[in-house]
Amino acid sequence: MSVAVKSQNAPSSDAEIVEAYLTASMIPDPDAAAAYMKPGTVITFTGGREFDHPRGPTGFNAKRYRWVKKKMDRFDVCPGVDETVVYSVGTLYGEWMDGTPFEGNRYVDRFVVRSGQIVKMDVWNDSAERILVQRGIDA
Repeated sequence: MSVAVKSQNAPSSDAEIVEAYLTASMIPDPDAAAAYMKPGTVITFTGGREFDHPRGPTGFNAKRYRWVKKKMDRFDVCPGVDETVVYSVGTLYGEWMDGTPFEGNRYVDRFVVRSGQIVKMDVWNDSAERILVQRGIDA
């Protein structure tokens, strides 16, 4: 009889699964990030854009930022009967496409985790508002 032993580095809580996903996605390594998601997971990104793999947000971000990272301030964990909702709250920092640095751009990511895999992700941040301000639009 063989018993699978969990690696000491493997995420064990739902919040750790989300943190590992976000860390891989910031490299960016969308294929490593996908290992934490159930295949076919819907990622609803800013502006209501839907993707079925972390390559989608990575490609979108490559059009908006030279580079971008998340300062993950906290994880709010809401356990349920069959799933856990995990919110990652923090700020984005990086460079816009023109090379202008930015920081303090608020974000909230909402994840649904079931049986150790992310099954849904929703993303919100202030990037669009900041781009409007850059262009002199007070909306």
